[in-house]
Amino acid sequence: MNPSPRRFLLALAALAWLAAGTASAQGALDDVLKAREIRVAIPTDFPPYGFVGTDLKPQGLDIEVAQYIAAKLGVKAELVPVTSANRIAYLQTRKADLVISTLGKNPEREKVIDFTSAYAPFYIAVFGPRTLAVKVPADIAGKSISVTRGSVDDMELTKVAPPSTELRRFEDNNATVSAYVAGQVQLLATSAQVAGAMMVKNPQLPTEYKFALKDSPNFIGVGKGEDKLRTRVNEILADARKSGDLDRIAMKWLGRPAGDLPQ
Repeated sequence: MNPSPRRFLLALAALAWLAAGTASAQGALDDVLKAREIRVAIPTDFPPYGFVGTDLKPQGLDIEVAQYIAAKLGVKAELVPVTSANRIAYLQTRKADLVISTLGKNPEREKVIDFTSAYAPFYIAVFGPRTLAVKVPADIAGKSISVTRGSVDDMELTKVAPPSTELRRFEDNNATVSAYVAGQVQLLATSAQVAGAMMVKNPQLPTEYKFALKDSPNFIGVGKGEDKLRTRVNEILADARKSGDLDRIAMKWLGRPAGDLPQ
């Protein structure tokens, strides 16, 4: 091969390498802004964080946060329904840019994806009628409360319940909730997810959050190494904390403010 064609092919190879490097350097945030759309993996079977409403559209805390972030980015939110089993895979295979789906952070997950700061609490709590004055553990003295036997809910409730509390233990969540709905007990100790589903199915019961037994906040999942997108989402979340928007969203769906969340 004479020098001229050789130089030409080398130049083409160099341009291809630079183009690939530029595309890689752009990352998810650049792709989102260019497409004017962000794909967000969300739950649709986990009220009050994500569920299908009577209009057959996704709604819930996670969906509202997804739409909030999209609006702050100036793009459209494409909501991608996922399950607990496949939500991380959707990030890894670039089927989603973010996962906002009651995602907890742990060392195993941190090996394969990155996380933003927390955006919402996920908690076990005591719930009951609005007419019943209960704000702290001492207030459940002498009252009846249902809880699922041997669960984390049971362990945390047992730690703080005054001796005179009537703990009614049931074998599964359905029985625990049914006892409360039927009026067999005054209060209910369970997760926000279980309580949220109960409140959606029983709107006639004026149930509210009373106090937390255990907090385990939710984080937003981001593709590994997508630092520009993670940083921008963290900025949006920080502003939402300062403005009170995160507290407002949490109050709407959980009946309590977001409060102090890990950065």
